[in-house]
Amino acid sequence: MSDEHKAPERNASFGATMKAVFWSFLGIRKRSDYEKDSASLNPVHVVIAGLIGVMLFIGVLVALVKFAVS
Repeated sequence: MSDEHKAPERNASFGATMKAVFWSFLGIRKRSDYEKDSASLNPVHVVIAGLIGVMLFIGVLVALVKFAVS
């Protein structure tokens, strides 16, 4: 297989993926960071980190509502 048809190496750690997803949730991303992340993050890690982020976000919202109602 030639070099131009090889998939890019995705070698970022899961912690780096969580950090990238966290900043993306906040909407604070530099274009250069986005381009670097899109080349190095594993798509499976991004999906898992996104699901974890959504669960944490929902948990925080539920806790805030319970606190406000009580």
